[in-house]
Amino acid sequence: MPPEAEVQAELNYLKPMAAKPVNYTFEPPPGVPWRSGEREVHRVSIRNARALDQPPSLDAQGFAIVAHPTSVRDFADDAEVRVVYYREVEALLRAATGAAYVVIFDHTWRSGTVERRASNGVREPVRYVHNDYTSLSGSRRVSDHLDAEEAAERLKGRHAVVNVWRSVGGPVEATPLAVCDAQSIAPDDLVPTDLVYPDRVGEVYSVTYNPGHRWFYYPAMQPGEALLIKTYDSLEDGRARFTAHSACDDPGTAPAAARRSIEVRALVFF
Repeated sequence: MPPEAEVQAELNYLKPMAAKPVNYTFEPPPGVPWRSGEREVHRVSIRNARALDQPPSLDAQGFAIVAHPTSVRDFADDAEVRVVYYREVEALLRAATGAAYVVIFDHTWRSGTVERRASNGVREPVRYVHNDYTSLSGSRRVSDHLDAEEAAERLKGRHAVVNVWRSVGGPVEATPLAVCDAQSIAPDDLVPTDLVYPDRVGEVYSVTYNPGHRWFYYPAMQPGEALLIKTYDSLEDGRARFTAHSACDDPGTAPAAARRSIEVRALVFF
């Protein structure tokens, strides 16, 4: 996307439906769709967050960008990511949020090219408005990744789930990530959706269209920058709790190199 104050782009929302939507992370049984329900395409204005007088923050809008150089030499090396990058991200989240304790529990590689996605573990950018966790699954993540005694103790206090998203292949030109101001999302916009894995069923939020949604992006994100996205907060005191997001395309952008990105997900305890 060009570094303009605002661009127009199409985003895929969930068309309102009566049944609970279901999404598969693997090839579903014959005759079953990968994603139930219908998409509803809306053309929206997406503002350049770099041009705002007041930078967005995790607790107000649900997202923020930070300068974050990395010493990782090869993000395709899973061991290096887990040893070196996880340590860097943990330090970043402590500094950015004031957290007392951080637990990184997974990461995902994404690529806009079919060739790279043929590599094991590389996924395509998600062009669908969603939030990674719900009120139920955001809390359940604590029990998923800590032993029972520690989880019970940690759940007595506040915790959040934060995604750390960055480019690993030069500046982002194609399929940038659009993020929605959490304060512009109404509770009824968030639709609990089953996320089916081979061994378990998780839950995410699909999102229905609301003309009041305020969308933003950071043009030409550099590899030395990280985008923090709060996808869950246990506190219900008016601060951002869920931050919808989606990859998007700008039809006015000239052909550009496919983006490569990595996102790390972490439990953040206060």
